[in-house]
Amino acid sequence: MLNVEDLAARAAAAARQAEDRRKLDPEVVKSMLDVGFARYFVPSEFGGVQGTFRELVRAVGAVGEACPATAWCASLTAHLGRMTAFLPADGYREIWAQGPDPLIVGSLAGFGEAVESGDGWTVSGRWPYISGIDYADWVLLCAVEQDSGSARVFAVRRSEVLSDDSWDSIGMRATGSHNVSVKDVFVPAARSFARDDILAGRPTDSTAACHRVPLEAVNLLSFAAPLLGAADGALAVWYSYAKGKAAAWNPAAPSASVLATTYARTSGEIDAARLLLERCADVADRGAEVTEEDIARNTRDISLAVDILKTAVNRLAAEGGTSNLGEGRPLQRFWRDANTMASHIALRFELAALGYAEGRLWEPGKAPGSAPIGDDW
Repeated sequence: MLNVEDLAARAAAAARQAEDRRKLDPEVVKSMLDVGFARYFVPSEFGGVQGTFRELVRAVGAVGEACPATAWCASLTAHLGRMTAFLPADGYREIWAQGPDPLIVGSLAGFGEAVESGDGWTVSGRWPYISGIDYADWVLLCAVEQDSGSARVFAVRRSEVLSDDSWDSIGMRATGSHNVSVKDVFVPAARSFARDDILAGRPTDSTAACHRVPLEAVNLLSFAAPLLGAADGALAVWYSYAKGKAAAWNPAAPSASVLATTYARTSGEIDAARLLLERCADVADRGAEVTEEDIARNTRDISLAVDILKTAVNRLAAEGGTSNLGEGRPLQRFWRDANTMASHIALRFELAALGYAEGRLWEPGKAPGSAPIGDDW
């Protein structure tokens, strides 16, 4: 497992100041890179790890127990490095020419426009919520080709990207997830790949197993692993609070049963979510062997784990007393961060349920929509 103990300690100590500044502390970012998150999925020929998804889930979760915002950036840094490996070899050689640790951020949402221009494309557009942009070296941006209508991903130097001061969320404030834009930036062909290739797990040149898994089997893990850490952190804070309360109360009193029920149910839910996420990571570690059935189940399980974790953290906040909701108290920060992460549109369980039901409850492409199901239901 990645040794994240020092990073977690630094992140916890800097968490409140990072919230106020709405970006991570520079020393925390340095520690994140030193630990190896940026190089985690980088090809071994450049000094990368080509690591496993199971180990990454555990490492991100351990950081999230200290600071969910740091864990979020660490997770995305690793996953964006994996996406970069889908570039042609000449492209990723340019990015990793000086070593495996450039900080890469970005988005696969097709909010830009690309016009073919010589041996490359001219790209313009505006993309929201680019976490960690303040410290980035490279940015992956998705744009739609003007002529074909197909989506491509482009690796753009940070110096060519503008960012604005737009991130004002009540949760995950330290991620610095500002909007970015580019205007008529030329990107050579070697620094671009078709978005369909990453969806299918079809890198241009890499043969590593971690690069050949379809995106839909792993993408939600990048968002769910930090939430697992946030739930662990919230439980640790609540446990300390509850131990103090329990010491002053009669174990037979009704209030003691509330503490016991909250502790047992919440810790059990977090363990259940962890098992689901680790199973999904094990599936992803099979690389190109992942099937459509695996993808549907992973999407279902990750979304379900997110619902479980959000419920668990909300219960801890509700049973944590007024003092734990004070500004600057860690429980309310974990609560805000957990709910902000869980609000990501990609994590909606309803979407996962539709995908899982297709081919099981109805034929592909023939969802019943709002039609009445019948009296026998």
